[in-house]
Amino acid sequence: MKSFKLVSLQLVLDKHQLEDVNLLDGLIINKEDEHNRWLIEAFVTSGEYEKFKTYFSRTDDLTIQAIITKKENDPATFLTKILHIKEVEDCYSILFEGSLKNLKIEYAELLLQNLLQRGLYGHELLQEFKEKLRARPKITELKK
Repeated sequence: MKSFKLVSLQLVLDKHQLEDVNLLDGLIINKEDEHNRWLIEAFVTSGEYEKFKTYFSRTDDLTIQAIITKKENDPATFLTKILHIKEVEDCYSILFEGSLKNLKIEYAELLLQNLLQRGLYGHELLQEFKEKLRARPKITELKK
């Protein structure tokens, strides 16, 4: 098993909508098993915990995006289930288990769609696309 720092977490509500999770701390573990499963533990405030209560009892997968180790890294998308939620002192620990979903192209598609919605085209579109693709801002940050 290998463990990494969880730097950022987002809920994927649908293909074009992400919701940021305000993390206090987090850890992600590659179990390196035959099913390619990962454990993700997110420590959040009680306000953030409210977002997850409804997902805890659901049977369908919860899609999340995580940035691992450094904020400059590309987000990794996981199909998860919440295994456990526990109150720890003044915060909540949310434990997910899931598998990595390969979506590198989806980020570029979301970025391009966002730039087109902003009315960019031609050379200006190309320049902005190249710049944002290198900088990798969160898609939610692009909408501001």
